[in-house]
Amino acid sequence: MTDIRPGRPPAAAPVPRRAPLPARHDEPVLDVVVPVFNEEKDLEPNVRRLHAHLRDTFPYPYRITVADNASTDRTPAIATRLAAELPEVASLRLPEKGRGRALRAAWSGSRAPVLAYLDVDLSTGLAALLPLVAPLISGHSDLAIGTRLAPGARVVRGTKREVISRCYNILLRCALSVGFSDAQCGFKAVRREAAERLLPLVRDGEWFFDTELLVRAERAGLRIHEVPVDWVDDPDSSVDIVATALADLRGIARMRRELAGRRTGGKAVAS
Repeated sequence: MTDIRPGRPPAAAPVPRRAPLPARHDEPVLDVVVPVFNEEKDLEPNVRRLHAHLRDTFPYPYRITVADNASTDRTPAIATRLAAELPEVASLRLPEKGRGRALRAAWSGSRAPVLAYLDVDLSTGLAALLPLVAPLISGHSDLAIGTRLAPGARVVRGTKREVISRCYNILLRCALSVGFSDAQCGFKAVRREAAERLLPLVRDGEWFFDTELLVRAERAGLRIHEVPVDWVDDPDSSVDIVATALADLRGIARMRRELAGRRTGGKAVAS
């Protein structure tokens, strides 16, 4: 576990003192969002696998929200059927593409005290899910992230992805002075009151969304808990690495301009 240090003066309103959640709760304590786009092959088996894992291991009520962002295949129909068959599964359909937009919509509409998300390919081992959210349930931390770059993590992926990931996180530390180790792992959670303060500040609606969320959380002095994870690369991933990397670079440049403008008292440059 790594807890980040407070950053510069907060851009968000202070979060009230954290308190542990009650031992019993009528509504879901955890809402796990699975953002999807054209995932008709993986959606059903992996949502059922996630559901079985939570049913067998998670000690609180939970919900799984499949957040479809403008899929053009059978993904919406499969999500609707899963929601009809499994009481703990809900489906959400968005007309516009973008992982960040899907997460924003799902998290904003949820009343669960702890909000999480994971990638539909389940590249991250589910054994890390309870350690991820436990510090948020107890009130120890405000956000939690899975990390593939900390001692104890076990990662299986190609050299190209490994180099890109490490270079991206080094760039983040150099350009934005961040304290967290892995911005890109699709395995994160946040307490709802922290999300309510951070989401209005996050501008990106695509892949840079969660990096921006973490940067703004750190600048607000929120406590981020890190969990080393087991992670196996999905060779069939449809993510365009080059396009995603370029979008991330644009996001870093925008945030650097914004933060520099805030330090000098100037107005942030719009991108």
